[in-house]
Amino acid sequence: MAPPKSTRSARAARRSIHKLGQDRRTRRRRRTSRAVTILAAAAVAVTVFLTWLLTHHAASSASSVGPEGVAIGAGSPLASPDATASGQPVDGISCLNGEQVAYHIHIHLAVFVNGHPRQIPAGVGIVPPRQVQTTPVGAFINNGACFYWLHTHAADGIIHVESPTVKVYTLGNFFDIWQQQLGRDRVGPARAPVTVFLNGHRDNVDPRSIPLTAHQVIELDVGTPLIQPRAVAFPPGL
Repeated sequence: MAPPKSTRSARAARRSIHKLGQDRRTRRRRRTSRAVTILAAAAVAVTVFLTWLLTHHAASSASSVGPEGVAIGAGSPLASPDATASGQPVDGISCLNGEQVAYHIHIHLAVFVNGHPRQIPAGVGIVPPRQVQTTPVGAFINNGACFYWLHTHAADGIIHVESPTVKVYTLGNFFDIWQQQLGRDRVGPARAPVTVFLNGHRDNVDPRSIPLTAHQVIELDVGTPLIQPRAVAFPPGL
């Protein structure tokens, strides 16, 4: 005997409700799957972008290795080396006919303005007329009218401290010899808040007060700071 009509209707209603639930679960799984796919694609895009950004930064930060075994800085010079003081003492630092090697150390300085590298030129702290030695990997200034105890020989950001006595000089002394402004909101002609990285670590120090110690790596980012400071390796003997 066939089941009553009311029973058949109840069963049909239950099947309809069950199918509706299945359809909802299927649509929910599809939406979840699409969301996961979108998130995964977004993560891949972010990874690709960051990889490009870091690679672009590394490529734009330096070019070929120069005569001191350190990469020549990319970008235009921050300021002309000819702005250097003309031989008078600066901050008690003299300009003498020969280099003073009783205390001789090296520091690396890099400057970026809104992410773009600016070169620290050769000849800062060496008074003209300068003698330029041409090498297969770039120019090297080996003489001048006189040498301040803080100076640069090549356009690679290496600051030479060559002093007759052991003394801790500062980055402010170097910029004073260069006759360029330096502070928390200015590096030479570039004006904006300055972010300081010392040996790869962000530091809130006043740029003028940074001590020039052996193999110190200094980076000054004017304006928008870089997401990763530049690493520098000093070659043997430097």
